[in-house]
Amino acid sequence: MSTVTEDRPQPVPVPGNGLRRWMLPSAVVRELDPDAVPEGRRPRRTARDWAVDTCCFLMVVLLYLVTALSLVQHPDVPRGLVAADVVLGGLACLAVWVRRRWPVGLAVAMIAVGFVSSTAGWAELASLFTVAVHRPFRYVAWTAGATLALAPLYYWLRPESGLPYLASLVFALLLTVCVVGWGMFVRSKRLLMLSLRDRAHRAETEARLRAEQAQRLAREDIAREMHDVLAHRLTLLSVHAGALEFRPDAPREEIVRAAGVIRESSHEALQDLREIIGVLRTGGSDDTAGGRPQPTLAALEPLVAECREAGMKITLDHRVADPGAVPASVGRTAYRIAQEALTNARKHAPGAEVTLRLTGADGDGLAITVTNPPPESEAPPVPGSGQGLIGLTERATLAGGRLQHGTTPDGGFEIRAWLPWG
Repeated sequence: MSTVTEDRPQPVPVPGNGLRRWMLPSAVVRELDPDAVPEGRRPRRTARDWAVDTCCFLMVVLLYLVTALSLVQHPDVPRGLVAADVVLGGLACLAVWVRRRWPVGLAVAMIAVGFVSSTAGWAELASLFTVAVHRPFRYVAWTAGATLALAPLYYWLRPESGLPYLASLVFALLLTVCVVGWGMFVRSKRLLMLSLRDRAHRAETEARLRAEQAQRLAREDIAREMHDVLAHRLTLLSVHAGALEFRPDAPREEIVRAAGVIRESSHEALQDLREIIGVLRTGGSDDTAGGRPQPTLAALEPLVAECREAGMKITLDHRVADPGAVPASVGRTAYRIAQEALTNARKHAPGAEVTLRLTGADGDGLAITVTNPPPESEAPPVPGSGQGLIGLTERATLAGGRLQHGTTPDGGFEIRAWLPWG
């Protein structure tokens, strides 16, 4: 049975496909396929990253040139201040290429540079957009808040020509909000895609776990059924084979009778095994196996008669008026409990008289009690003892009932089971 040991998301096919990888941002590729990027190294830019960075750089340079031209033509600004402003703005434009590596650090530096250089304002907006895309909201709030807090002082020291002071503040506010909102929208789309990927991965993992659990439960059911069916037959074989081994001088009639029981039990065991294999091959329901009906409560008396023929001493106290009225699933569970209990008594208390009591009615439930006194002599140890009782307890629990077992005050053993009926 396979087990699921991986906890982190597995690589998805898209990043590994060379025709589609270039269409995704490098940050998304790293999240989708962690093994594609060595530990401690940054992911390489994809073709989409280069295209976006180039467009962003060209746009910032274009706006920088427009702002620098208007600044040069401004008659009231000293030439030295214009030169310093243009140089700082050019350096800010070049810094756009490293915005993916240090988004927060670049944004903080751009806030300071943009306060003293009007041509660097567009690079400052690009850095704010990068922070909004690649970092959580707290970084966006601090950087955007600092930019807006300095805007009133900036426009008071360097007013825009032909534009009122209040209008300049409103324009700066709207532009900053639009850039930050756009970046957060891009980030939310990426997070949504990653969350959907994680949800799909969890769904696949849960489906795999459910399939493995179903396989395990099916195997447990098969093992339980094989134990209940074959243990009874094989115990009969063991008892009569042991009798032939220890009494080779027995009368011919007893040897023939024991050999006949062994032959019939062998045939029955093979037939039961074929039925179980038939269920595995055809996937039939639990009510039929290989075309032969499964035992119900009505088959309990033939089971007792078979055990008596094998030499067991059994007292049957059957107080169910109409065994045919018992539901098939309840009757089948009761039959398996009685069969396993009789098998255990034959193995662990050979020669002891077993009492099988069956009571119940519709609405009250069905009660099964199997009691045997202590054996006259110590029974030989049986490999795997106790497994049958565990299976019976689970079978009764699955049927909605309960099963208890333990020793009696006189040293015997008792199994008590109750199954719902009606």
